[in-house]
Parts: sequence; structure tokens; C-alpha cells
Amino acid sequence: MSKDNIILGIESSCDDTSVAISSNTKILANITATQAIHEQYGGVVPELASRAHQQNIVPVVEAALKKAKIELSEVDAIAFTKGQGLLGSLLVGTSFAKSLSLGLNKPLIGVNHMKGHILAHFIDQEGKEKPQFPFICLTVSGGHTQLVKISAPLKMEVLGETIDDAAGEAFDKAAKLMGLPYPGGPLIDKYAQTGNKKRFEFTFPKPNDNNYSFSGLKTQFMNFLKKGLKEDENFIKKNLNDICASYQAHIINYLFKNLIKVAKQEKINHIAIAGGVSANSYLRNELKTIGNKYNWETYIPEFQYCTDNAGMIAITGYYQFLENDFCEQSVVPNPRIKVEE
Repeated sequence: MSKDNIILGIESSCDDTSVAISSNTKILANITATQAIHEQYGGVVPELASRAHQQNIVPVVEAALKKAKIELSEVDAIAFTKGQGLLGSLLVGTSFAKSLSLGLNKPLIGVNHMKGHILAHFIDQEGKEKPQFPFICLTVSGGHTQLVKISAPLKMEVLGETIDDAAGEAFDKAAKLMGLPYPGGPLIDKYAQTGNKKRFEFTFPKPNDNNYSFSGLKTQFMNFLKKGLKEDENFIKKNLNDICASYQAHIINYLFKNLIKVAKQEKINHIAIAGGVSANSYLRNELKTIGNKYNWETYIPEFQYCTDNAGMIAITGYYQFLENDFCEQSVVPNPRIKVEE
């Protein structure tokens, strides 16, 4: 019987301090402390985020170990997010992981944040099948929008990506323009539930190849609101549900437009989604619908593994542990690391 490899994973790329304990591909604990302070500013304030990480990280580690019923001495390696993310936030997690690794004399594993989102699909989840290789993953979050081909746990190739802003940022910006509180993406999803998605129309940006562009779409939405408000100062209030439904459907349809093209080009019918926006109900439902149409095998993560969490860092750390993919104490965070790195 193979040995259980115990990995302690730390995620601190943005405004969530998260720690997970994994045993091979099983998550024993996944504890996250959120930072409500950013709501009043309408977005994440990097300096406040890094300070909050410093306050939260020790209690979250203790809570994760307690829930997993694991002693620090039993941990085989320390995995942490080395990028992408906010530099200040990454520094807190990196410094803590390095200290813990040094103090325990355990290997240190630097994890790519986006690989983590994708490999969350390989966490043991009751009733869920794991993707077969090769598969394509549409990763969508506040900072990323990519089409990635995965040939093995640690072998990934970007086939298309946004050339400017991310889909999640396009949702949050639209919500802010409509006066909705941060984070706005989930609220657009909520109001869209009872809206008419065909009420308002928008156009698709046309970048080269399989890439996306959301900068112009945000500007288009801003001008759409200005025009509506000029005609009626209560335009947003009167039409909020329909606006949310139409804008949300447009973004999701845009995402699938390229996904369908790439799946055909690569002749791959195993398709997954990952990242914070993969929690969006319309995206999840559309993947099932389109998957049935094109005879895809589709993979949708549990909600707890959609947003930033340490479970995905621990599982990626496990696969790197098997490959002896460790880093030195001299490691520094890389906010702009590529998914292939």
C-alpha cells in the first residue's frame, strides 16, 4: 500500500487567506478567511489585503490542522502560491511557507495559481469523475481568461487567452457602473435569474486567433448605460434584471464561441471549466447544454473549489511532490507567472 503524502497548502494570491491539508488527492481540511474590508472600496485594496493576510495566516493554519487532525510534524511538504496574484499578498504566503519549511525541515513547493484552479478537478469529490487526458479547460476569473490544453497533471499549453482584461473583471466593472456592491459578479448572476437575456444586444470583440478581449466590451456597456440614463434617469433600476441577464449571457456566449472553436481544432471532447467565474450559474448550465449538443464529456468543479482556495494549491503541490519539483529558500513570488511555467 502506497504511503499517504500529507501536503499543507497555502493560498494568498488576492484577498482570501486559505490553508488546506491534503492526503494524496483527498482534502482533509480547506479553511478560508475572507476579507470584508474591501467591500467599502468597491474592489481589493492591495495594501489592506497584505495586512489582513498577516493577521489571518496563523489562525487559519491552526484551524486547518485541527480540522484535519494532523500534527505539523506529520506534514511531508509545504506548498504555497508563488504567482499569479498581488505581490504584497503573495509575499505574505511565500514568507510564511518558507519559514515553516525551514523550521520543519520539509520540502518547499511553489505552485502556479492557474495550474491550481485547473488541477482542482483532481481532488477526490464524491460522485464526480476526474477529467481524462487530454482535456481543455476554460479558466475564467477576475484576473484570468484562458483556454488551456492539459496533456498531463503538470503539462499545460495555453491555446487562447484575453489580450487585455479578464471576464471576471468585466462582470465586476459592469456591476460597479450599475451601482452594485463589490464583488459584483455574483450579484449580476443573481439578478439575471429573473431577467430576459434577449432584451438588450451587445457586439462581440474580434481579436486574432483564439484570443479574447473584454476592454472594448466594458466600454460598450458603459456607453449603453449612459444612453439609457440620458433617456430615463431610472433606466438601471427599472431594467436591472434584464440588463444583467443580457450582459451575462453575452459574456458567456463569447467565452463558448472560442471554446467550441478550439475543441474542434484540437479534436478534444473532454471539456472543463475552472476559476472564480466557473461558479456562475449560467456558465455552468450552458456548459452542460453545449456539452450535450457537441457530445462533450464536461467537468464542473464544486463551488468551494471555484474561487481561490488552498485545496487547489495542496493538490497541485501533491503532483509536484511526486515529481520532486521543489524550490529553494531563495524563491520569490512571481505575480505574472505564465500557466506553462
